[in-house]
Amino acid sequence: MSGKPTGNPLTHAVQLARETIPPMHPAGRPFVFGGLAATLVLRRFSKRLGVVGALATAATAAFFREPKRVAPERDNIAVASADGLVSLIEEAVPPPELGLPAEPRMRVSVFLSVFDVHVQRIPAPGVIEKVAYRPGKFLSADLDKASEDNERNSVLMRTVDGHELVVVQIAGLVARRILCEIHEGDKVAAAATYGIIRFGSRVDLYLPPGSRVLVAKGQRTVGGETVIAELPALGEG
Repeated sequence: MSGKPTGNPLTHAVQLARETIPPMHPAGRPFVFGGLAATLVLRRFSKRLGVVGALATAATAAFFREPKRVAPERDNIAVASADGLVSLIEEAVPPPELGLPAEPRMRVSVFLSVFDVHVQRIPAPGVIEKVAYRPGKFLSADLDKASEDNERNSVLMRTVDGHELVVVQIAGLVARRILCEIHEGDKVAAAATYGIIRFGSRVDLYLPPGSRVLVAKGQRTVGGETVIAELPALGEG
């Protein structure tokens, strides 16, 4: 536990709660405040409806949770950009809107269910070189075609070690809103939150040639902490 116990039991309880319950991403506030308002209205008509509204509001707040994450202190690695299930590991061409050569790179796809943390995190420290949004369909995010056909937001970054990484937020069957909070030229830290996809989605990470993937299909990842791959030393790949 990071904080020191205090002499006041109530203050200590509040401190414990702050360290245990993850904070909420700002994008969730309108939904939660709206849910609270609806709950108050429903409760005037029925206590049972009020309970249902309160539970739905609590579930919404949990969806938008943003737990603190600490990236491993290692050079030449890429950490997971999202919590979820590794659904695909394969070679694929990065999104064309980034203007990169149409050459296949290793891609690791992580599928997020509605129960996963839905904020996206920076895979390595570096600088953002390009951000490109493209509208599209809303197929189930765990399908192969989702990477090509669905609404997406692509980020190209250059790590402090000189590697090129691509992270793509992909909307899913239920997700209808992608939020990206970084811009070209921004300096970013590994594991820092940079966006969120609302209600079910997928995140693709494209790795530079010569990278060694350290996760397996079906493995669960912790955004900002699970090491997805070791990146090649400069001059390799």
